[in-house]
Amino acid sequence: MRIVRGAVQAIAEVGVGNTTHRLVAARAEVPLGATTYYFASLDDLVAAALAYASAETVRMVDDWAARIRGSDDVPRVLATLTAEYLADRPRALVEYELYLAAARSPELRGFARAWVEGVGGFLVDRFGPPAAAAAVAVLDGTMLQVLTLGRPLDEEQLRWSLARCLAS
Repeated sequence: MRIVRGAVQAIAEVGVGNTTHRLVAARAEVPLGATTYYFASLDDLVAAALAYASAETVRMVDDWAARIRGSDDVPRVLATLTAEYLADRPRALVEYELYLAAARSPELRGFARAWVEGVGGFLVDRFGPPAAAAAVAVLDGTMLQVLTLGRPLDEEQLRWSLARCLAS
């Protein structure tokens, strides 16, 4: 598990494409040979790290659903949850690396579907499919912009945008 967490740290720092056995070993504080002993290839190691990140995302989606259930102000709760998520920038970067890697690797698309259908699923029941899809798109776009442009999250703007999506 230590090696997998080291791989997650490496991916957060340099991305999937620049992750190496050497960097993972350094982050995990294990000898370089340990990474190659336990993982036949770098692809296997990256896949294990991404599976770990994926499981964390599924847990997060379940938490979001529980926190939204019964809320009278879903847009505000979603904006707060998004701010909390983005506060852990390394985790968010790893998960977005995984999300974007799914565009090139069909075997990773289950993760992307878990996020979209997970968040969308608990919104569909309450607001209907079009509104839920629009809200997920707003969340994705907002998080991607915050991560790539280095701008702080404007929670009030996000709340406003989500309110418009969910009211439609």
